[in-house]
Amino acid sequence: MATWIATDPAGLNRNSLEHAAKTALAAIVATAVSRLCRLPEAYWAAVTTMVVMQSTLGASLSVSLLRLIGTALGAVAGALLASFFGPNVYVFGAGILLLGIITAAAHLDRSAFRFAGITLAIVMLVVRVNSPWIVAAHRFAEISIGIVIGLVTVLVWPERAAPPARPASGRK
Repeated sequence: MATWIATDPAGLNRNSLEHAAKTALAAIVATAVSRLCRLPEAYWAAVTTMVVMQSTLGASLSVSLLRLIGTALGAVAGALLASFFGPNVYVFGAGILLLGIITAAAHLDRSAFRFAGITLAIVMLVVRVNSPWIVAAHRFAEISIGIVIGLVTVLVWPERAAPPARPASGRK
């Protein structure tokens, strides 16, 4: 067996292999669903699914809600600003500032601000042939699909409790 496996017994176990398989399966499903919906950047659903699945169900729900709110805010702001100003970096900066103020005033966690800013950048700064509103709607749909697939997977296929640590034997 490879040396890295033998020297790190806690790193490779049934739970970690199961988590990797579960994450891979969920990412494939998220990508497939997004493609079935004919969304242009289906990989965002897979990325979101992987982010959601790296936590427990409770933490996944929390980060998912913040991601959904932030994505919605960023999508609307990006579509509005890009419709009037195009991919203008100075207006983008003003949009980031405005999103920071809105999320702080709404007492949202900084994660919502981060997700809003990421979506604003994607909608506003990436030049596309479609209307900014179409780009924003696609982005929101891709993220929403990823969140739903990730949460359903975590709910249906929960993490197993970690096995108890074995005491060191003192042998070499």
